[in-house]
Amino acid sequence: MQCKYYDKQDNGSVRCLLCPHECVIAEGKTGLCRSRMNKGGKLVSLVYGRPCAIADDPIEKKPLAEWHPGTRCLSIACTGCNLRCPNCQNFDISQASPSDVPAYDCQPEDIVSLALSHHLPTIAYTYTEPLTWYEYVYDTAKLAHEKGLYNVLVSAGYVNEQPLRDLAPYLDAANIDLKSFSDETYRKFNKASLEPVLRTLLILHEMNVHLEITLLLIPGINTDEAMLHKMFAWITAHDLNHCAFHISRFFPMYQMENAEPTPIADMRKAEQIAHEEGVEHVYLGNI
Repeated sequence: MQCKYYDKQDNGSVRCLLCPHECVIAEGKTGLCRSRMNKGGKLVSLVYGRPCAIADDPIEKKPLAEWHPGTRCLSIACTGCNLRCPNCQNFDISQASPSDVPAYDCQPEDIVSLALSHHLPTIAYTYTEPLTWYEYVYDTAKLAHEKGLYNVLVSAGYVNEQPLRDLAPYLDAANIDLKSFSDETYRKFNKASLEPVLRTLLILHEMNVHLEITLLLIPGINTDEAMLHKMFAWITAHDLNHCAFHISRFFPMYQMENAEPTPIADMRKAEQIAHEEGVEHVYLGNI
């Protein structure tokens, strides 16, 4: 499947315009996400119609606390991610190449039919980074709406503005991971940057997508109280304080297997700071 959002370079390479990395990709190579390849001067998706995970989940698992509670969703994922978080809980598929992971052959119409046949009202694009398999999400979400189904995006929100605005009309809800409120931490720890994620939050809110936000609280990485005050103050200042905010507990995983789980006291302190700064609905997860 040919990708959207790229331009051709004079030397035969292509520049992907989907996310802020804007990878310049030589012939036969992939971008940082591993799922988009330059083939003959065209950028193509290696995972379109090739989900590596399909599951029936409660909507609360996404997590969404204030959108259609008690319902279930069809969760799908393809390999790929444009971040490099050392704590990733789904690293075996998010940090893998498509050729390394078994996959199903499921075109958008197959996913929609599966949801309908199992009486699942929602399709959730989740587990890895759905925005790296953008075309598959877009086509499936558009068809899902035509068939009366809902669409939920679970994402780190690291995407350029135009692709997000093009997709948002087909999204009903989203949960965006806000990794921290420090650009330095984003660059060092996640290999990304903060500003595009904040822009994603504002665009989804502006375009009336039900928005919930998740912060995975990791000791020594994003538990600084001054940073937390700044984060929650920004959320309130931009009229996002009514959005459900999930503070999730970290457990050792992937390249951080020797780290300690987040102390419950740190969770409670972050919750307190959120309320002090005006965030209305705070949920503690993984406790």
